[in-house]
Amino acid sequence: MAIMITDECINCGACEPECPNTAIYEGGVEWTWGGGTKLKQVTLEDGTVVDASEKQQPVSDEFYYIVTAKCTECNGFHEEPQCAAVCPVDCCVDDPDHRETEEELLAKKAFMHGE
Repeated sequence: MAIMITDECINCGACEPECPNTAIYEGGVEWTWGGGTKLKQVTLEDGTVVDASEKQQPVSDEFYYIVTAKCTECNGFHEEPQCAAVCPVDCCVDDPDHRETEEELLAKKAFMHGE
């Protein structure tokens, strides 16, 4: 499963630099598929092809957020999600709406990092 940041987030920013996929962004900040990855373009589920450097709408305007499609729970990088390890208020938690197996997470990592 992916990790999500709950609304208990105090916007300290400790999690953001820990993410090996650059999947964590400050509230209100646009994100890109390419940031922190080797992606040049991405084909979305509906078949739309997106330039990886194209800015996407923020997931949250209020607090730090994780782009689910870029989160691998640090699989292939670390033994545990680093955002959760450094969060002082324990608001980086499993996202029950986005369950993925370890194999799926590792495949996502390989895709994003050109492995």
